[in-house]
Amino acid sequence: MMILLKSSPFSLVQPDYGLLFWTSLIFCILWLLLGKFAFGPISSALRDREDGIRDALDAAEKAKAEMANLTAENERILVQAREERTAILNEAKEMKAGILDEARAKAKEEAKKIAEQNMAEIEAQKRSAITEVKNLIGSSTVDIAEQVLARELDTDDKHSAYILQEMQKLNLN
Repeated sequence: MMILLKSSPFSLVQPDYGLLFWTSLIFCILWLLLGKFAFGPISSALRDREDGIRDALDAAEKAKAEMANLTAENERILVQAREERTAILNEAKEMKAGILDEARAKAKEEAKKIAEQNMAEIEAQKRSAITEVKNLIGSSTVDIAEQVLARELDTDDKHSAYILQEMQKLNLN
């Protein structure tokens, strides 16, 4: 094998200047073609991807901020709802107390009115009973007077005894 290497005009240690020139020229042309047709689209694709990633990160930050705002808004709404619930419960308690007080006042008023009516009825019955007693006494007096006059009494003793007897009848009745 060594013999083959020595017989070849081509050497790896000492390059041929023509080969070096043509290799460099092809490399430069290839580099320019790649730069024009490959590197440009690849770099624009990388820029687009970078912009897309940046936009996605910005959108994620905006979404994160919006979620934070929504969370804060939800907390505020929950606090407000709790305050409204407390206010409604307090108002309901006040209304309950007002209704109970009003019912108690009406009950007291009705009881007072019924008591006044009962007192008035008792007073009317009392007056009626007094009037009836007076009428009875008056009619009894008239009856006694008629009987006294109808009888002829001879003496004052008979007259006094008769009056006492009639009075005892009245006391017994």
